[in-house]
Amino acid sequence: MPVSDDLSGIPTSLPSPLIGDWNKVILGVLSHAASTGPDLNQVLASAPDFALGQAIRGLSCLLLGRAEMVAVAEQAYAAAVSGAPATMREIAFVHALGDWLNGRPTRAAARLQVILNLNPRDALAMKMVQAIHFVMGRPKEMRASVEGVLHAWADHPARGYLLGCHAFTLEETGDYAAAERTGRAGVALAPDDAWGLHAVAHVYDMTGQARAGLDWLTGREASWAHCNNFRFHVWWHRALMHLDLGQYDAALAHYDADIRAEKTDDYRDIANAASLLSRLELEGVSVGDRWEELAVLAERRATDGCLAFADLHYMLALCGGARDEAAVALIARMQSTPRSAGEAQAVISHPGLHIAQGLHAFSGGEYSSAWIHLRAGRADLQSIGGSHAQRDVFDRITIEAALRGGYMDAAEGLIHDRMARRAGMADGYATARLALIGSARAQAV
Repeated sequence: MPVSDDLSGIPTSLPSPLIGDWNKVILGVLSHAASTGPDLNQVLASAPDFALGQAIRGLSCLLLGRAEMVAVAEQAYAAAVSGAPATMREIAFVHALGDWLNGRPTRAAARLQVILNLNPRDALAMKMVQAIHFVMGRPKEMRASVEGVLHAWADHPARGYLLGCHAFTLEETGDYAAAERTGRAGVALAPDDAWGLHAVAHVYDMTGQARAGLDWLTGREASWAHCNNFRFHVWWHRALMHLDLGQYDAALAHYDADIRAEKTDDYRDIANAASLLSRLELEGVSVGDRWEELAVLAERRATDGCLAFADLHYMLALCGGARDEAAVALIARMQSTPRSAGEAQAVISHPGLHIAQGLHAFSGGEYSSAWIHLRAGRADLQSIGGSHAQRDVFDRITIEAALRGGYMDAAEGLIHDRMARRAGMADGYATARLALIGSARAQAV
C-alpha cells in the first residue's frame, strides 16, 4: 500500500497529491480554524474511503455535543470501516471513534494515547487526546499526555500549538507561572494559536489579574479572528475581565457585538452567553431581554442528553428566560438518564442532576434547597468538563445560595476554597463577597 507522510512525518494512506490538503486540515484542527470543516470535506470528496479522514469527521461530530451529530458520526464510522486499506495508526483512530460511539470516550482517548506513545510527533493524535480529556474533565491526563511528547517536538513545524496545549494544562493544574511562560512562547511561534493565547488569558482570570488580561488580549485580535466559534469564547474571556473590574457596560457591549455576534445554538456558544449573563445578574446588573433568544435555543437543545456541561448551561438559559416548564422537563430528562448508558451519561446523572436541581431552585428563590443540591454536586463538578473559568459560574451560584440562605460561615468557607484554587488570590468577586459577609456580621453584633 503506497503511503505519504503528513506534516508530522507520519505515514498516511492518502495519495500524495492530497497530502497538502490534509495538512491544512491538521493545522486547522490545531488552530481551531473556521476553514477546517470545508477543508476536511474537500479531502473526503476526493478520497471518501480515507479512513483517518472519516474518523476525524466522526470524532469532531461527537465533540459538538449535539444529538443529531451522533448519526453523522455513525455514518463516518461505517465509511471508515468499509473504506480502503489503512495504516495501523489510522485503524486505531477508527477504533477510537467506535469507542466513543459505544459510550467510552476515555477509552477512545486511551487508544489514541497509545498511538501517541508510539509516535510522539503525531500532532493529530496529540490534539484529539487533549480535546477528549477536556470534554471529560480530566486536566491531569491532558497534562501527562502533552508532557510525554515534549521531548520529540523541538523541531516540529507545529511546536507552537503543542506549547499552547501544554500551557492550558499547566493552568488547569494550577501551575500558573509556568503556564504563562509556556503560553507566551507558544504564541510567539504560532501567532494564530488561539488556544495558547486563551491559556494565558486563563492564567490572568485565575490569578485575579483582569487588567493584565485585558492588556494581553488587546491588540492580538488577529490571533482568533480566523477561528470557528472558538473566537466567541476568546471574546467571552475579555468580557469576564471587564466584569471583574466592574466595567459592566463594556462586558455587555462585548456580549452584543462579539459573544453573540452570531445567534448560534452550539452549546459552547450558549455556555459563553448564559454564564456571562448569570454573572452579571449576580452583580445586580440588568441584562434586559438578552435571555429570551438563549432560552428559545436552549429549550430546543435540552433533549440532546449528550453532555452534562451543555445541559447545565441550557438550564441557566431556561431559568434566565423564565422557561419553568422546560426547566422542569430538562430535570426530568436528566433524572431518567441511566448511569449505565455511557460515561457522559453517568456524569449527567451525577453531579449534573444535583447541579441542575440547584440552579432551578436558586432561580425560584429557594435558596436553602439550592444550597443543598449545589453543595451535593460541587465535589464532583470537575467531571462535567470544561475549564475552571467556565465552571466558576456554578461555584459563584453555590456561594450566592449559601449567602442568600443565611449560611454565612459556609459561604465564607467556599470563597476561601475558591481562592485556594486561584493561587490564593482574591478577584473582584471574592473581595466583594467577603466584604458583604464582614458587613453582615458587623451589623449582627
